[in-house]
Formats: sequence, structure tokens, C-alpha cells
Amino acid sequence: MGPFEIAAIAIIGGFAISGYKTYMKSKDRNNSQEVAALQDELTKLKQRVATLESIVTDKSYQLKEQINKL
Repeated sequence: MGPFEIAAIAIIGGFAISGYKTYMKSKDRNNSQEVAALQDELTKLKQRVATLESIVTDKSYQLKEQINKL
């Protein structure tokens, strides 16, 4: 194996490592955006559940349900 072949392998390896690092950075950026979107959705869903819980546990709602069952 000559010096040119070794240099070519080193250059190709350098490009491969550089490309891999760039890929991982963009993947992390996309994942962080997705996580932020999921956290926003989770917050909204928690608020909706809290609202539904307050409606269902309201005494007037329970009274209406008892009347409707009759």
C-alpha cells in the first residue's frame, strides 16, 4: 500500500466522519423540535382533562345524570 492510497483512505475517512457528525446534528435538531411539539400537545391535553374532570365532578352535573337515569 503506497502513500497515495493511505492519503486517499484518510481523506475519505475524514469526509465520512464529517458527514456523520453533520447528520447527527441535524437529527438532534429535528428530535428537539419534535419533543417541543409533543410537550405542547401534552400540556394542552392535560388542560382538557382537568376541565373534563371539573365538569364531571361538579354536583350539578351529577344531579343531572341522576335525573336522566330516572
